[in-house]
Amino acid sequence: MNPPGDSRCAHPASAAPLAADKGRRSGAGATAIADRTDPAATPTSGSFDCRRCGACCASYRVSFYWAEAEVLALPDELVEQITPWHACLAGTQSAQPRCRALHGEIGSRACCTIYPQRPSPCHEVQVGDDRCQRARRGHGLPPLAEIR
Repeated sequence: MNPPGDSRCAHPASAAPLAADKGRRSGAGATAIADRTDPAATPTSGSFDCRRCGACCASYRVSFYWAEAEVLALPDELVEQITPWHACLAGTQSAQPRCRALHGEIGSRACCTIYPQRPSPCHEVQVGDDRCQRARRGHGLPPLAEIR
């Protein structure tokens, strides 16, 4: 659940201005981040909205080239250094990963507080793909075919 007064998860579109503002710090990243805030590009399938699930955010390590964190203007407290060249989202490099940017209850009321500016590995998991289904299964959630 979100802390009282935490508006970051009130509505997925509410994060768009934050990401666009942060993206202005970096020339190349500004366009990439702004493109990710397009509401038409949100991952929904029928009545299922993966932004409310969070199973993948609590199943996999999210590692990426360290400079991506700078380009995306990710908050320092959400990035952990793995090697001199690689970083990961905080909380995802453990036996039971759970990204610190994820708030709420997995499977029903989850919310990524950095969704518009999430790193590239987060874009790789797609609604209903094998990794999505494995993550859902690992959290005791039904397969998406049963939801649709």
